[in-house]
Amino acid sequence: MKIVYRKYGGALHWNHLGKLLGEDEHGVWVAVPSGTVARKGEGPPVTWQTDCLMLFPRDAWWTATFHSLPHTCEIYVDVTTVPEWRDGEMTMFDLDLDVIRMRDGRLFLDDEDEFAEHQVLLGYPRDMIVRAEETARWLLAAVERREEPFGGAHLRWMGEG
Repeated sequence: MKIVYRKYGGALHWNHLGKLLGEDEHGVWVAVPSGTVARKGEGPPVTWQTDCLMLFPRDAWWTATFHSLPHTCEIYVDVTTVPEWRDGEMTMFDLDLDVIRMRDGRLFLDDEDEFAEHQVLLGYPRDMIVRAEETARWLLAAVERREEPFGGAHLRWMGEG
């Protein structure tokens, strides 16, 4: 399956292939093995060095990536519009904000500057801005408290890719 992140307005962002594993109460799980070639927009190909598992919830404004060792990032959560199947692709708008938990336990919100810039440059609607900010706050708390699906729900899917 193809995974396609776009920026608001439709510009191509990160895009790559993945292997559909299945679905549970948290959403759709997709394996992305090491060696996968990804591109940021039309930029040069980037080869991923470690396996990861992606989660696309059915009705939430985020997508999550769970990285395998030795990657130093454990969980990377993009604030996005609700992921949708469209023309054989899982697609969504990336809204810049990222909640990241490193393996050493550090947790932070990334790309607030990009989010502020894109509100003006890309013309984010006010309700989208509010929803993205609310989602980022919720994600920070949920990832910190290791609430599911950020507390180990991904482990049952890790070996299936």
